[in-house]
Amino acid sequence: MEAFVNQLNGILWSTPVIYICLAIGLLFTILTRFLQVRHIKDMVMLMFQGKSSESGVSSFQALSIALSGRVGTGNIAGTATAIAMGGPGAVFWMWAMAFIGAATAFIESTLAQIYKEKKDGLYRGGPAFYIEKGIGIKWFAVLFAISALLAMAILMPGIQSNSIALGMENAFGINKSVTGTIIIALLALIIFGGVKRIATVAQYVVPFMAIGYILVSLVIVGMNIGELPAVFSLIFRSAFAADSMFGGLVGSAIAWGVKRGIYSNEAGQGTGAHAAAAAEVSHPVKQGLVQAFSVYIDTLFVCSATAFMILFTGMFNTVGTDGKTFLVENLPGVEAGPGYTQAAVESVLPGFGAGFVAVSLFFFAFTTIMAYYYMAETNVTYLIKGKNLKLATHILKVVLLASTFYGAVKTAGLAWALGDAGLGLMVWLNLIAILILAKPALLALKDYEAQKKQGLDPVFNSTKLGIKNAEYWEEGYKVQKEKVS
Repeated sequence: MEAFVNQLNGILWSTPVIYICLAIGLLFTILTRFLQVRHIKDMVMLMFQGKSSESGVSSFQALSIALSGRVGTGNIAGTATAIAMGGPGAVFWMWAMAFIGAATAFIESTLAQIYKEKKDGLYRGGPAFYIEKGIGIKWFAVLFAISALLAMAILMPGIQSNSIALGMENAFGINKSVTGTIIIALLALIIFGGVKRIATVAQYVVPFMAIGYILVSLVIVGMNIGELPAVFSLIFRSAFAADSMFGGLVGSAIAWGVKRGIYSNEAGQGTGAHAAAAAEVSHPVKQGLVQAFSVYIDTLFVCSATAFMILFTGMFNTVGTDGKTFLVENLPGVEAGPGYTQAAVESVLPGFGAGFVAVSLFFFAFTTIMAYYYMAETNVTYLIKGKNLKLATHILKVVLLASTFYGAVKTAGLAWALGDAGLGLMVWLNLIAILILAKPALLALKDYEAQKKQGLDPVFNSTKLGIKNAEYWEEGYKVQKEKVS
């Protein structure tokens, strides 16, 4: 099984695909005229504007749902794996992927808003919706929805629960089965409460967990501040083959940095677009900008926190191009993943590291599984209409809970391989879609900027811009019945 999945990943994540991901992000960066720099102020301000309504969630809640998906085990285990396989230079390529990935996230999230629908009283949208409405190819949309459902409900939850279970076992000696049972019990309480409960939990838990994690990393950096020039020098030298030890790994650094960068921040994957569509905003670009900033939060802040803890303390191993010989082996016998971060924190704050990382992993990974359910449910609502929908969502809940428990008790290698396969399939389909469909998002951006220049609060009307099949916006934005979130 693991051999087959690894072979599939060899195709989905081959070297050309890695560079295509970089090229598309760079293309969108140029087409939006470096939006991720020009509109940084708007990104921050818009996060806290807008209220939820009976149909949609607030901008901050949509950001929190998206960050629930983006900020997960990839930020701890994924970053450590990138350093283990690609050396310190992989961190630079994760940063590069975040910078250009912000433009990709903007395009897909703006498209999700443009082509969103109101279904059963709630806003729904995402790649399947904008593929059908924008491109007009139903089978392509159905293929994405099925792929997303397969990835979100079956293949990827196991990565998150596996990391939680490993962390709890290492830190507190808790049996994986016990941890798995606790995870699915808590998860059931939330997902059976619907989208609004997911949004409410996310808006309180996500900021708390991210800020706490970053603060601990700052303490560790502060206690090793003398290493600052050396660490940054090592990252940049390793990224461009200028380091004597890691120079031969430049190809691996790029590949693992981009792969783990995409896995972590999800730009181009299409997952963040589902949450973006749920927001109550007067113009699609507002949520596009908020989601672009979420990529920065994920990689530039949270992933960097992990990387700095590991590199400042030297608590990592790195293998050579053969995948067997160690170039650096500072942690003999420690598998790439949460163990690096635990050792890093433990080396500076004895007795605190293992528990801290285990608890961080729990919050990061648990909220990600929660977001996976929301995305899976959105694709179920796309695929199934009418009275069968309620039964389908109940089956979905059971399947996701089962795959979450299964992942918790299986080996990390298989869990990550399955997750990579699920992610790779979604990335392929979504990147093709947004390349074809970029024009409506770019028109929306031009419209937003024109209204801002006139001193207006931008309001969207798809008819005026000649964008077809965007039914929600055809007569312009109508304020929904609001309530304070």
